[in-house]
Amino acid sequence: MTVSLLSTGFIAILGQVALLRELNVAFYGVELVYLFSLGLWLLWTAAGALIGRRVHFPSLTRIAVLFVLFGIALPADIAFIRAGRLLFGGVPGAYLAFLEQMAVVVVSTLPLGLLSGLLFQWSAKRYVTEDGTLAVAYAVESAGGLIGGLLSTLFLAGGIRNGSAALACALASILTSLFLLKDQRKSPLWRAAIALACILTALLWKASIPDRWMTGWNHPNLLESRDTPYGRITVTRLHGQVAVFENDALAFETEGTEAEHFCHLAALQHPNPKDVLILGGGMEGIVREIGKHRPRRIDYVEMNPVMLTLVTPHLPGGIQKSLEEPSVHIVFADPRRYLRESGAYDLILIGMPEPASGQTNRFYTREFFRQCSAKLNPGGILGLRLQTAENLWTLPLVRRNAGIYQSLRSVFPEVLFLPGTTNVVTASQDPLPHTPEILSRRLRELKMETRLVSPQYIEYLFANDRYLEIRSLLEREKAIFNTDTRPVCYQYAFIIWLSKFFPDMALVDPALAVERHFSKPSLSRLWWVGLLVLFLLSRFRPAVRRTLLVAAAGFLGMVLETILILYYQVKHGVLYQDIGLLLMSFMAGLAAGAAIVNRLMVRPAGGGQSSRWCGFGLLSGFCLLCWHLQAEIAMSLSIGLVHTSLLLLAAGALVAGIFADAGLREVKDHENVISTLYAADLVGGCLGSLLGSLILIPLAGMDVTAQAMLLFAALSLVLA
Repeated sequence: MTVSLLSTGFIAILGQVALLRELNVAFYGVELVYLFSLGLWLLWTAAGALIGRRVHFPSLTRIAVLFVLFGIALPADIAFIRAGRLLFGGVPGAYLAFLEQMAVVVVSTLPLGLLSGLLFQWSAKRYVTEDGTLAVAYAVESAGGLIGGLLSTLFLAGGIRNGSAALACALASILTSLFLLKDQRKSPLWRAAIALACILTALLWKASIPDRWMTGWNHPNLLESRDTPYGRITVTRLHGQVAVFENDALAFETEGTEAEHFCHLAALQHPNPKDVLILGGGMEGIVREIGKHRPRRIDYVEMNPVMLTLVTPHLPGGIQKSLEEPSVHIVFADPRRYLRESGAYDLILIGMPEPASGQTNRFYTREFFRQCSAKLNPGGILGLRLQTAENLWTLPLVRRNAGIYQSLRSVFPEVLFLPGTTNVVTASQDPLPHTPEILSRRLRELKMETRLVSPQYIEYLFANDRYLEIRSLLEREKAIFNTDTRPVCYQYAFIIWLSKFFPDMALVDPALAVERHFSKPSLSRLWWVGLLVLFLLSRFRPAVRRTLLVAAAGFLGMVLETILILYYQVKHGVLYQDIGLLLMSFMAGLAAGAAIVNRLMVRPAGGGQSSRWCGFGLLSGFCLLCWHLQAEIAMSLSIGLVHTSLLLLAAGALVAGIFADAGLREVKDHENVISTLYAADLVGGCLGSLLGSLILIPLAGMDVTAQAMLLFAALSLVLA
């Protein structure tokens, strides 16, 4: 049963990664859907761990059937997700209705989640019955997850498509069923598994053909598509217009005036920008447009090397030529890392996407603006852009923009908003032109060829009523600063997205609700007292106490994992290989923690006295880890890859250690607690993922969330 448990963890993690990536693309990179999908996967897995409990000793044939079904369901789910917009009659480029989106998520995650949970339950039952322990079964399954996470990282780093990764995972599942049926080679199931293995091998060999065919369902004018560490890049062409999509959301197209609008309105505010830094977006035409100002040096920093190599051959000649100019220097690096060692500039243009995710929010925080300010020459200007509605800003949109504005004002005394569907925002330590005359004069002197920006257009922007209204609105609005450790823009992005389907959400400001209500001492104490009473009452029911203990450990582990990864992301950028190593460190901790506690508690008679305090010691370890993490965040320490990996290893070991302790202590029949404890672990992790990512960290901040987890861990000591 070791092979079955190892394979269960392997296909569950590799299949989960492949499925979540597809859902991320299907819903235009909206992280709310991604997180919701992850939560649903964990819930379905918990449900799978609870069903089938009446089967006390599942046969190898039944377990093999589950592996076969998993091998069939994963490719079918990938195809279903890609066809979702067509099946529901969606308009190209538009969101499906909210309920239809949720239907796609539920239908695609349900079968694989249930199968994963049931596979662990049945495999663990056989393992425990054969003189194994639940703790070791959990450790073996976690080790399989570690291998699956490593392979998914290597696949993407090696340029292997997500569809190919899904087919490889399905093939591994079918091969596991063949291993389990090695003594039943004349059975129909064995023959069916052989046929499926041959089909999957053929599809894997020619994976680019079905992958391109399915991508063409949503992009009929497809040129190229490739999975990268930062998302799926897709290039299309229609009547000479090239469009580039990131996770199926339009990144830019070559016939628009967006680059001209942003570049010239920012650059004309500087009398003579000689040294220019462009952080992202250069391929959409920003490099070409800034070249019209005749700077002596343009440094263009691109995060995603694959984007440049994939898209450049399809760009118009003018943009291609601009990228090859001697004055243009292309650097592949994370912008924040690059700024630490770069020289000074007259103009810095932030061409990064909207602050709608943890990945992009870090380019709109107070700390990042300080980095930019330190790299500006005297009179230098920082420019960025924000997508908004032109005539009406909803409450979340106002608070998001005000949060960025206040963060800018805390660094730069001069901040200027030029209105439109795309707001051009500039900031400087020196006075900026607040009238159109200076910009118009400089535009005439340069005698550049433009399609949109003209003296008349500049006059319109400054004379427009929106110019003064926005300025007044941002000045009087009391917004929360957008910072590295409290990414409020991330939360507002979710509210803005939800308001597209539920208009009343446009009246909601979750940040202020927390400030005015949940941060009140009386209400805060009520929450903690109620939790303490629940934990104390559970001590009268050992089964309930055991379940709550495992759920609390899963919750703590997932929140701490989220904080550590986001904090590393903020400080060191988004290098997928690093993030993959961090996730694998947590999985390694799970495997190690369960194995160590199992060895400690299953010692010969007379050696178990020291293990009596095992659970208390593990929860105390959570308290120490939370305190350490909170202190590092409060001091804004830049913890490295090794340090972060060790902390994640410790968090995983604590989660698995508590799971093993609960499954071994005072349990006579281990088979009876497999389903309940595994489901509790998953449900706790689900709640930790959703609450940590969507509510606690964006609204309270990473440091306050770590403090709250310290108190939660301290209260959980009564469960030990």
